[in-house]
Amino acid sequence: MTTPPDVEQRLRQFAQDYRRIAAEVRRVIVGHEDVLEGVLLCLLTDGHALLEGVPGIGKTLLVRTLAEALDLEFRRIQFTPDLMPADIVGTNVITEAAEGRREWEFRPGPIFGNLILADEINRATPKTQSALLEAMQERSVTVAGTTRRLTEPFLVLATQNPLEMEGTYPLPEAQLDRFLLKLLMRMPGREEISEIVARTTGRQAPRAGRAADAAAVLSMRGLVREVPAASHVRGYAADLVLATHPERPESPPLVRKFVRYGASPRAAQAMVLGGKALALAAGRYNVAFEDLRRMARPALRHRLILNFEAEAEKIDPDAIVGGVLEHVPEPGT
Repeated sequence: MTTPPDVEQRLRQFAQDYRRIAAEVRRVIVGHEDVLEGVLLCLLTDGHALLEGVPGIGKTLLVRTLAEALDLEFRRIQFTPDLMPADIVGTNVITEAAEGRREWEFRPGPIFGNLILADEINRATPKTQSALLEAMQERSVTVAGTTRRLTEPFLVLATQNPLEMEGTYPLPEAQLDRFLLKLLMRMPGREEISEIVARTTGRQAPRAGRAADAAAVLSMRGLVREVPAASHVRGYAADLVLATHPERPESPPLVRKFVRYGASPRAAQAMVLGGKALALAAGRYNVAFEDLRRMARPALRHRLILNFEAEAEKIDPDAIVGGVLEHVPEPGT
């Protein structure tokens, strides 16, 4: 099957825009290539990302730089135990109108932006977390009976610190499932730290230039949805998800031993959508098995509920996913 000329042109434009956006972000961000790729995939598939890493490795800078490269509005919300839902979505206040009359006026909260950094989301109470997650799911907020739509494109990147457990409220599994991907920001190496110091201790720190805008992002999102995924590719995504369930006969021994509950169908959606964006970025108009394999860890790692034995033996979810990838054959092999 041949690709129509207009689709070929859009395909080339997509790949060029993707490379240009990534290049502008790399002018500021050192390393974290897999995280940058994951954030861009979430942006282009209308999903949200959960970033996990110790403080000081560039999570806030990454999101702010991406907003600069796309000329989008960046908002940062610092989650604390005393943060209330109204601090996120906004509230109605009484104002003085003409002729001394008083009336209600809506003051929007920081959720009304394009790129929202929810910093240390696990430090806020479940009630406040739910207010953010509702906005993520519905793309709107309701205050005093009035529903207000959020501005598109809309992307939430939530961070959590894996080391600090006191005074935190871990996200429930059902809420974790709403994040398209979970991305791990690891400590940079020696050469990367040296480059970070060189870029940030001079007279002027580098900044990202404008590589695209909101209209371009929405157009790229539309093309992602048009990419076909063959039935055997969709079937492979389904096989990977089903293999994470310990009660299934096709699950590997590692899953049956260490997993309490497997991933939901949203994991298959995340793998296929991410695979479509990966294919377009590589100049292809079809999803390959390798695309799904690349998406498997970020799409599955936060959707697996491990048992006590896994915690006692310090089994990493990525190791479970790796076992699944080795165990489940590609269709036709």
